[in-house]
Amino acid sequence: MEELLTLTEAAKVLKVHPNTLRLWDKKGILKAVRIGVKRVRRYKKEDIERFINSKNK
Repeated sequence: MEELLTLTEAAKVLKVHPNTLRLWDKKGILKAVRIGVKRVRRYKKEDIERFINSKNK
């Protein structure tokens, strides 16, 4: 099972504001998984790690 991070957790890992993550999701830069009735955002830990690695190259 893949590990999912909340919007706040992902923002802390990436050191960005949660609104930045919302914008990136909207633009397709870092897509979120939407779950539940409220369609809350969750981010795959592996996607965040891949994103960080791509920025460090």
